[in-house]
Amino acid sequence: MTGMLEGKNAIIYGAAGGIGRGVSHAFAREGAQVFLTGRSIEPLDALATEITDTGGSARVAVVDAFDEAAVDAHVSTVVAEAGSLDVSFNLISRGDVQGTALVDMTVEELMRAVDEGLRSNFITARAAARQMSSQGSGVVLHLNSASGAGALAGMGSTGPADAAVESFMRYLAAEVGANGVRVCGIWTAGVRETLTTEKIAEVDPTRFGAEQVIEMISQMSVLNRPPVLAEVAETAAFLASDRAAGITGSMTNVTAGLVLR
Repeated sequence: MTGMLEGKNAIIYGAAGGIGRGVSHAFAREGAQVFLTGRSIEPLDALATEITDTGGSARVAVVDAFDEAAVDAHVSTVVAEAGSLDVSFNLISRGDVQGTALVDMTVEELMRAVDEGLRSNFITARAAARQMSSQGSGVVLHLNSASGAGALAGMGSTGPADAAVESFMRYLAAEVGANGVRVCGIWTAGVRETLTTEKIAEVDPTRFGAEQVIEMISQMSVLNRPPVLAEVAETAAFLASDRAAGITGSMTNVTAGLVLR
């Protein structure tokens, strides 16, 4: 039985991160040739070895998702080598600040996640959409925490950054749909495997440790647990596949009921 992504070529930005690793493995298992990118070669090489050792196809490249020329050049290289670009997924971090009231934040603290999130997604999605439009098909994926769709005290720069990227992606979907290009998003938050005390402290040093955060999320979510990495990765693979051919310009909720929308 062939996989959902058999014959497709996918670029994953931030592939060696927590969610990036799960998505990369899922895409490869479903038959895609994955092009793993990031700023450091060692974790990319290690991930590629894991994928190829289990029968998948992976290539690596150091690409700065904030560098327009580098992103455009890499897309051209992928197309020259593989023949097409079918999926693009930006999963790089953006420097969110949480746990500080908006009235107490500096301009820099608020704007960093907004600027970095929108800038890198614009650069990578634009490069992908140009190529996909010329070939008449393709899927641009994006992900956020759903904070931009509601309001919760203490989320700091996350809500504005989520909202900015999500709005851009909806407009992109409206513009490139006639060219056969779909733009799909995933809402997720508190993914269990990515909730380490160290990662939590990077966003909000005033929060509790990993187990305490997991317990709080479990109490708040309808399914009484946080989402797990496999659920996010498998949803991404489905959205990237032709089975989701009628879906574009919308968000798929993979929050285990933490967000009901």
